[in-house]
Amino acid sequence: MQCLYRKRILLGIGGGIAAYKTAELVRRLRDQGAEVRVVMTHAAQEFITPLTLQALSGHPVHTSLLDPAAEAAMGHIELARWADLVLIAPATADLLARIAQGMADDLLTTLVLATKASVAVAPAMNQAMWANPATQSNVQVLQQRGLHFFGPASGQQACGDVGPGRMLEPDALVSAAAGCFQTGLLSGRHILITAGPTQEAIDPVRYISNHSSGKMGFALAEAAAEVGARVTLVCGPVHLPTPDRVTRVDVLSACDMLAACEAAMPCDLLIAAAAVADYRPEAIAPHKLKKNPGTEDGLVLQLVRNPDILATLSARPDRPFCVGFAAETQNLIAYATRKLLDKNLDLIVANDVADPSIGFNSEDNSVTVIDPQQHSTRFSQASKGLIARQLIAFIAARYHHLHI
Repeated sequence: MQCLYRKRILLGIGGGIAAYKTAELVRRLRDQGAEVRVVMTHAAQEFITPLTLQALSGHPVHTSLLDPAAEAAMGHIELARWADLVLIAPATADLLARIAQGMADDLLTTLVLATKASVAVAPAMNQAMWANPATQSNVQVLQQRGLHFFGPASGQQACGDVGPGRMLEPDALVSAAAGCFQTGLLSGRHILITAGPTQEAIDPVRYISNHSSGKMGFALAEAAAEVGARVTLVCGPVHLPTPDRVTRVDVLSACDMLAACEAAMPCDLLIAAAAVADYRPEAIAPHKLKKNPGTEDGLVLQLVRNPDILATLSARPDRPFCVGFAAETQNLIAYATRKLLDKNLDLIVANDVADPSIGFNSEDNSVTVIDPQQHSTRFSQASKGLIARQLIAFIAARYHHLHI
């Protein structure tokens, strides 16, 4: 279950006796490397205390929609954006009914409406309540909307009845949550992804670079591995852990990155998310350049163009499906569209790096994908992990459509 590593799980706890199992569920999720934050209904607090779950999750527990401190920063929206998966366990009959009706009368139901993440529910109720036509109608509605149902299991219930309605045990819920990140969309395909900045040496001490953190490219590599792809990640100098099941190649300069990409060819898809330096010094000084004593003269560097990695790879005879990135500070759509057409790409992903909430080094992103017909699809602000999975699903759909 390595696919839960570094995933953001928002655990919603409803007011049922099975709530006592959520302490173990939080522990098991964290054992798999997930980050867990907890939202509790008022009824849930009658069965297990927020303090217990705060200690186990390592984060404050959220209990109120109208929390003045949280809402000063629109806390419920931030939580909705933060999550990679919203898991509601236990999901009572009342919770299922309110979610099916689109109600937003407490924090948990509001988050379900506001999130772009996948939502999974683990039903827990009396067997007669589960079998009731009203509950089954709500289940059908929610399944049609794409919610995942984990269970329920059958067995002895707290009230003494026997039948379906028991919440799945924590280990089973962890396995089911992991399954939400494994879809097989690109099973067997080789995806080459570039990430991070490049460094262009001036002398043995100094270099030209940019502010790219590599987070988006690494998130894409992780998301591609989750859907069954064989992933080669060529990255500039960044300090990020290598995603599970990803082959990582570290490089420094743009020329190094091009050579590594060519060595990794052929591939089925290329996603060029790296922020490659456009220019490099014409010559690298063999020793550290020193200031001229007694003068205020500046340093003059002669720069030359770096090879265009994306254009080079998209022009190959064994050309892969090519996806570029355009990080811009102005005229976002116009500049991205020109890059798409000039480099003969299948898609381009444009993002506004002038906005600090979605720019370099941020945890969130918001992007617009443009195709050769200049149709655009916008992905609203969310964590880079969630944006990456949305992008991989979108790219996979376009790739498969092209290869039908």
